[in-house]
Amino acid sequence: MTAGHDLHHHRRALTGAAGLIGLFTLLSRLLGLVREMTIAWLFGAKEVADAFYVAFRLPNLLRELAAEGSMSAGFIPVFTQYLSTRSRQEARRLASASFTIVCLFLAAVSLLGLLAAPWLVRVIAPGFAAHPDKFELTVLLTRIMFPFLLFIGLAALTMGVLNSLKAFRAPALAPSAFNICSIALMVGLAPWFEQPVIAAALGVLAGGLVQFAVQLPSLAAHGMSFRWRWEPNHPGLRQMLWLILPTTIGLSVSQVNLVVSTMLASLLPGGSVSYLNYAMRLIQFPLGLFGVAVATAILPTLSGHAALGEQAAFRQTTVFGLRLVFFITMPSMVGLIVLREPIVQLLFQHGAFDARATAGTAVALVAYSLGLWAFAGFRVVVQAFYAMQDTKTPVKVAVAAMASNIILGLLLMGPLRHAGLALATSISSIINFVWLLALLIRRQGGFDLGELFRSHGKVILASLTVIVIGWPISAMGLWQQEGQFWLKSGWLAAGLSGSVASFCAVSAWLGSEELAVLWQLLRRKLGGGARA
Repeated sequence: MTAGHDLHHHRRALTGAAGLIGLFTLLSRLLGLVREMTIAWLFGAKEVADAFYVAFRLPNLLRELAAEGSMSAGFIPVFTQYLSTRSRQEARRLASASFTIVCLFLAAVSLLGLLAAPWLVRVIAPGFAAHPDKFELTVLLTRIMFPFLLFIGLAALTMGVLNSLKAFRAPALAPSAFNICSIALMVGLAPWFEQPVIAAALGVLAGGLVQFAVQLPSLAAHGMSFRWRWEPNHPGLRQMLWLILPTTIGLSVSQVNLVVSTMLASLLPGGSVSYLNYAMRLIQFPLGLFGVAVATAILPTLSGHAALGEQAAFRQTTVFGLRLVFFITMPSMVGLIVLREPIVQLLFQHGAFDARATAGTAVALVAYSLGLWAFAGFRVVVQAFYAMQDTKTPVKVAVAAMASNIILGLLLMGPLRHAGLALATSISSIINFVWLLALLIRRQGGFDLGELFRSHGKVILASLTVIVIGWPISAMGLWQQEGQFWLKSGWLAAGLSGSVASFCAVSAWLGSEELAVLWQLLRRKLGGGARA
């Protein structure tokens, strides 16, 4: 098999896996939007919603630090190495030893979180201390949701095993199960509580358990069911833990930046925390749809290249991953900025969510959108370092990026309020991505930057059409009127579909390879169906 054929095979495999993950992630993100719309309808952007989002920020941060991030950075490269170079029985043994350690560690952390909830809330939301009722509610919600960390950690471990086996369907569907469970419990139980937001917290807890449970049948089908195996001295486990330790900062820089924003937003007027969370939910839609999908699919491939010493293929796969995420995130960034108020109004402005909340969320959306391409690009580049089993370099860069986020947040929150905090997060993410990419290029060498820049130039040109289509729709007086949901839905749908069509048309005229690859993938999926 020739090198060119190998590269084509790897690109097809990567794009196919990313497409499958992206399809199911689209479903998950749509359900996630429904969940956020339900929260907005029930609680708006008021103090109750602020309390919920602050309480959820704590276990969600630890999920990134100790669960999902660790699985990506520590488990998958080592487990893939065992699958590639050792017997399947040894790989199964490593998976079970990891399961035992993860269970014990996250159970202990969850217990500590329950006990330390009041102190944790004072740290993450210092401004809440001046409002006793809001503070006590946040503490209660934190205690309800903290065990979510245990369930989502086990779900992440299961995802790591299945992704290493190139089984992407069940892990990609699992977040949809989380959202369905969360929505059902929130709507069904809310009338039964004096504080209906407690139902939303219970929905998060139960959703984490369901996200873990729905992956177990696929794990059993691949002969990798977990067993209780106390083997802390397992060499693979020690290797994995050595990689995980510095990852607690490196991979989670975006989450840590969001926590800093939450801390500072708690000092601003009520609703600021909620504005940031609703806006970030919209950013996570395109980010999760393809940015995270490519990053998830690329790690096992890059780990395999690194384990076998295939440096040229490693570089080419990394560049191709960056080209794919930029192809999606650049027009998404432009679209979110141009159509910000119509999108926020149509999705969230119902029930307790009023026009003031729409304006506050829209301005935060603009600030976050400016960093969308960096959020996605970082996820690809950091996977390259983790595939090389280097977790120290991302940590060093992350420390500088977090410091810049804190400094910028303090400088910008005065004149720009919560939008300044969102802008600080975007700028620090851009610093993080560009710096990390420069270090990867210097370390690996041989990257075809000309290919990367030519591809990005075409995407930027094609993205200008989104402004031409979206701006007139966003400027319509219709959006200042009350009601008319279906008319507004029609205009927004026309703006979004027209933007996508014009972007694809110009991309095709410019000879975009990414569009051609994605079109071939779509034709294969429609023709033959998606494989697990």
